[in-house]
Amino acid sequence: MAKYLCTAKLRVMNWKTITWFIGVSLLFVAALMTVSAIIALVTPGDESRIPLLLSAFLTGITGFFPFIFVDKGNHRLTFREGNSIVVGAWVLACLFGMLPFLFYGHEFSPINAIFESISGFTTTGASILDNIEALPCGLQFWRISTAWVGGVGIVTLFSMLIGGTDKTTLSGAEISNVARESVAEEKRSSFANRMLLTYLALTLVTFFSLKLTGLDWFDAATNAMSACSTCGFCTKNTSIAFYANPAAEVVLTVAMLAAGIHFGILFLAFLGGKPRSFWKSEVVKVFLSLVALAIVIVTIDLMAHGNYTSFATALRDASFQVASISTTTGFATQDTTLWPPLSMAVLVICSLICGCSGSTSGGIKIDRAILAAKGIHRKVKLTVQPNAVYLVRVDGRARTEEQVSDAYGYIFCYLFIVVVFAAINIAYGLDFTTGVTASVACIGNVGPGFGDVGSMSNYSSFPSVLKATGMIEMLIGRLEIFPILYLFRSIRSN
Repeated sequence: MAKYLCTAKLRVMNWKTITWFIGVSLLFVAALMTVSAIIALVTPGDESRIPLLLSAFLTGITGFFPFIFVDKGNHRLTFREGNSIVVGAWVLACLFGMLPFLFYGHEFSPINAIFESISGFTTTGASILDNIEALPCGLQFWRISTAWVGGVGIVTLFSMLIGGTDKTTLSGAEISNVARESVAEEKRSSFANRMLLTYLALTLVTFFSLKLTGLDWFDAATNAMSACSTCGFCTKNTSIAFYANPAAEVVLTVAMLAAGIHFGILFLAFLGGKPRSFWKSEVVKVFLSLVALAIVIVTIDLMAHGNYTSFATALRDASFQVASISTTTGFATQDTTLWPPLSMAVLVICSLICGCSGSTSGGIKIDRAILAAKGIHRKVKLTVQPNAVYLVRVDGRARTEEQVSDAYGYIFCYLFIVVVFAAINIAYGLDFTTGVTASVACIGNVGPGFGDVGSMSNYSSFPSVLKATGMIEMLIGRLEIFPILYLFRSIRSN
């Protein structure tokens, strides 16, 4: 009997299977490093060739070993195993992803290298680099590649190569429930496929559109990848302000907003031949309406208190920055730390709620905010008529009490983490504005905040301990809190 219980327990968490799948994810990371190394090889005088090739070799060997020598078994993956694979793959991808930066040196001390890697993979876009333009092309491309892969999900990408129930379990563990619930008729696997197709299509359309605005192929490709992943990494020190290109700003604004919308809805509307589904979505309408409202408020505030004399210029800057922050991209055309207090407050609110579930944006997500708001409204009505039956509906579908409670719980945990890490930031010497907004920016995967981490600044001056806590926040935010907590519980129960 004891032997049977022991075997059953091992089947719940089969570490050989987990190790095998994590090895596959590292092979995928090594392949992307190789692509960056090829770009370095064809670029004259690129100093990142050896760092990228060596990193690809070490990552590939590490991933190849369990892929060949570990027997993953034939049993079906459990959710616990899938969750462990997702968290493990993310952590190891970030650790091996720092190798090209570490081997390159210069500004990349060990703590800076891992910070830049985690910031990229989590699509946060918070950098420690004072001179981004000094990086060679190969390393620039690797930096943006981490963001592009992280946008759609490391495990989701490599699980596309795996058929059967394992693929469904893996994508189900990485893609949150609130994302799948937004498009009821989609299965986990089909949603992952559609998400990837939409992601590729959006990136290509953005790339060609940026080319038409006059950007060269490298800048067009890297900015398209960064915008669609809602990361905000740019190859220029002054971000998008460097180009002074209104047409490119319009393209990027549209791309960022599109990347902040549920990819299942985008697929149905633009690739599935059902354009009406875009405007039928309550979540999309609320998101775009709030973005439009924020743009109007910021534009008026800039005209009234921001030393803007041209309405067109104020509207242009407000539209770009609101779109950038509300989708957690973090691109910049202006130094928003110099903006009036009301405009800054609006941007902070945007960086908390952010885009839709099922997109590449971070933050609380507008879906959860709508669920929580309707749940509160329902409770208020029940206090007046306690015997009445009120259902919480989003996009015409009734949501369960558990789903509403999940939204409450997530928002509470999210804000609690913001407060805890903000307190740590302030305790280690940051001013209040920098400490609070840096915490909001890291867990929301936004990147820029205000104060010393404004849109034209970076995190290079942070002490090592705050860079470490920032990295923890980025991972917690990207994995949406509960997978990490669930992993710890799974390990303890074994």
